[in-house]
Amino acid sequence: MKILTSDFFPSSIEGRLVRSYKRSFNGFAARLTESERQRVAEMEGVVSVFPSMNYKLHTTASWDFMGMKEGTNTKRNLAVESDTIVGVLDTGISPESESFSGKGFGPPPKKWKGVCSGGKNFTCNNKLIGARDYTNEGTRDTEGHGTHTASTAAGNAVENASFYGIGNGTARGGVPASRIAAYKVCSGSGCSTESILSAFDDAIADGVDVISASLGGVTTYMYEKDPIAIGAFHAMAKGILTVQSAGNSGPNPTVSVAPWILTVAASTTNRGVFTKVVLGNGKTLVGKSVNAFDLKGKQYPLVYEQSVEKCNNESQAKGKIVVCSYAIGSDVAVAFIFKHKTEFATVSPWPISFLSLEDFGSLISYINSTKSPKAAVLKSEAIFNQAAPKVAGFSSRGPNTIAVDILKPDITAPGVEILAAYSPLVSPSATTLDNRRVNYTITSGTSMACPHVSGVAAYLKTFHPEWSPSMIQSAIMTTAWPMNASGTGAVSTEFAYGAGHVDPIAALNPGLVYELGKSDHIAFLCGMNYNATTLKLIAGEAVTCTDKTLPRNLNYPSMSAKLSKSNSSFTVTFNRTVTNIGTSNSTYKSKVAINNGSKLNVKVSPSVLSMKSVNEKQSFTVTVSGSDLNPKLPSSANLIWSDGTHNVRSPIVVYTDGY
Repeated sequence: MKILTSDFFPSSIEGRLVRSYKRSFNGFAARLTESERQRVAEMEGVVSVFPSMNYKLHTTASWDFMGMKEGTNTKRNLAVESDTIVGVLDTGISPESESFSGKGFGPPPKKWKGVCSGGKNFTCNNKLIGARDYTNEGTRDTEGHGTHTASTAAGNAVENASFYGIGNGTARGGVPASRIAAYKVCSGSGCSTESILSAFDDAIADGVDVISASLGGVTTYMYEKDPIAIGAFHAMAKGILTVQSAGNSGPNPTVSVAPWILTVAASTTNRGVFTKVVLGNGKTLVGKSVNAFDLKGKQYPLVYEQSVEKCNNESQAKGKIVVCSYAIGSDVAVAFIFKHKTEFATVSPWPISFLSLEDFGSLISYINSTKSPKAAVLKSEAIFNQAAPKVAGFSSRGPNTIAVDILKPDITAPGVEILAAYSPLVSPSATTLDNRRVNYTITSGTSMACPHVSGVAAYLKTFHPEWSPSMIQSAIMTTAWPMNASGTGAVSTEFAYGAGHVDPIAALNPGLVYELGKSDHIAFLCGMNYNATTLKLIAGEAVTCTDKTLPRNLNYPSMSAKLSKSNSSFTVTFNRTVTNIGTSNSTYKSKVAINNGSKLNVKVSPSVLSMKSVNEKQSFTVTVSGSDLNPKLPSSANLIWSDGTHNVRSPIVVYTDGY
């Protein structure tokens, strides 16, 4: 059980205390029976008692793809970057990795208040300055996930990094000169509520600048029962932005739905990993997998089996390439070719290529028409292409299931086939059948997208240390690349990518920002009909609802409204205020772009904002009207404020109950 208290601890349950929180908020975790839980809940001073949940992990050319070129090709403020600390809540970290070497780093920043409690044989350095463990396993990473995410956000630049030569290049994080603090909240069995809350409590007090959390629940909890939402609220109140992965349950809804969290979807880059199959007749089929096994182009006999049982027939498979409609495995086959419509490549313990339905059909035709069919499964290649980024099918979508008028996810970032550091204690295919151990690997997930945005947030902080979490979030969202629908249906709309694709360089100079503080979020929660009791669960202190903000009027960088009916006319308004952080004496003119297929009328009042000074605030109203909306698709538009230099873009999304 997790208990949030005002400031006391009942002595009657002292022997069953699991963990206490005293640094950034007050509370403790303890093992209680149901009757004890009820008794404690009724005690004076107890804010909340709720059960501990188990959370899941959400599982380099990517920085180049986003415009952050290597070395001196990207503008950096190294003195401040060296004082910037990225806190990573994950499965721990591999301290010996080159990505976390302390070589060339000075002592930790003076603001750092943390510790190195990594456990046995674990040493921090001037790069990896902090380590805490909440799993009783030590902070060393035995899953690989935390090492990968930490190096993606803030790892050193490491030349000639690859997965057995695949994707060879310089692996680096968004802020290579920054420091890392690792908080191990997850093990192989998941991530507990008390571990997550403890880590937030410590990270806030330790002095981190950004918190990266590539994890989340399997179902959406109300804010007062979500430890990430609670921890992130306290972080926001202390000026620390929390970045969280949207989840890997696409097309189902994301579980990261709090407006004080920056929620990240996963999309492709301009590089993909492919595994070619060369047939005996010379035809080449291109499949997907991360295949590091080099069979030297040698061709082997093909055996095609249509049932799972026959696919597993080892006497048939020995010395041959097994072709099957089902993904299976065997130690006696030379390689495997499967039929699978996969959009991303994964590491396997065997040589494998997953072919599209069309190419698999071509392969079967070749087998059926050839007396002794043969083929070669080649080692994978990382190939660049010019395709526009596309949100991955696994990436969890909107709409927001808690605050239906807050658009989620917020942003998308590279999360498909990302090369980064890995733990040498676990196989790259995460199977016991695979004895290989590597320092770098390629993997996919919103977990990989999240640290890209955490790195961008830290990068912005190096140039603008005074920016609040909401200013950073606004800058990232309003300067994003617009994304186009990559398919049909709602899964290819703003519910997939939010404001668009992160653009780190543009985010440095957004012109205008939508600011939000603790009081704004409390007014938003009051507008969600939170009472004094439930508000206290999140804020950790007594709060009275003096102000109520309709959720759609929260000063958020995107605008969204859920309507009750699709077949009637409607009018909705959004109230917003922007702060000028560009130049004085600037005039912003509004422009509205209606997206294809949407039947919306959008009016902005006033349509021109004249900013005389920096930090000046001006308010405006957006009125959206229309009728007969498509019940199965959100209708959308973009509001762009432009002064000729800056283009401050906000998506506007209207959808109905039918969605």
